[in-house]
Amino acid sequence: MRKLSLASGVLPEFGALDVVRAGAEAGFDAVGLWVDPDSWSAADTIAAKSALRGTDLDLLDVEVVWLKPDTRLDAHRKLIDVGVELGAANVLCVSSHPDAGTTAEQLAALCRQAEGTQLRVALEFGIFTAVRDLRAALAVIERVAHPTAAVLVDPIHVDRSGTTVAEVAAIDPALLSYAQFCDAPGARPGPNDFDAVIHDAIDLRRQCGEGALPLKALLEALPADIPLSIELRSAALREAYPDPTARATAVLQATRAWLGPR
Repeated sequence: MRKLSLASGVLPEFGALDVVRAGAEAGFDAVGLWVDPDSWSAADTIAAKSALRGTDLDLLDVEVVWLKPDTRLDAHRKLIDVGVELGAANVLCVSSHPDAGTTAEQLAALCRQAEGTQLRVALEFGIFTAVRDLRAALAVIERVAHPTAAVLVDPIHVDRSGTTVAEVAAIDPALLSYAQFCDAPGARPGPNDFDAVIHDAIDLRRQCGEGALPLKALLEALPADIPLSIELRSAALREAYPDPTARATAVLQATRAWLGPR
């Protein structure tokens, strides 16, 4: 049975302990946690670890390592360390470095730090970042040349970046440690309108089967056993379900209904 994880983005206004509780009560197999290195403390790690131990949940990912010209690697290294300590399978990474070489250099440093642990460093592409599409992400990972590096596929970013299902199907399965999943409207924001792109990504996602993305084809293009992080950032869901468990439950039920017996 395919592992389904509650992405932290489903509950952006709630803390890590609320996400763990909601994921467990809703019946997810795993959760993802948002870790802000500026505010996350050793006490937060202890509390999150305890909360996870009290459930049957796996920790699929922690996020986000956002590589930026004005951010030192030390902050990102802290997130790697927290992910390792919590037993996360992945850390999500995006980059705003205009130079792909710098992205590769810093990603390689983080991969070396995670070497020998359970953690994969997954590079997400999207038109809101400097790594705008799958081709660019794979080029960076080729330069990194480290087994810890992975590529993260999210249907909304696949669609908005012009990446094709065929390109997704051609990814080396060894580079896919997990994937994100959601649906979205067919109308695409202007690729150079950053505010519209962000609004699309954090407010307008839809439940699986309720949008216009080629989800069935994308699911078939991915490895059959790949874990799915249900990354359903939606203003409509936040308004309809202010309670975190109710929201998580609605997301899981809709996802399972769409997946069916597969």
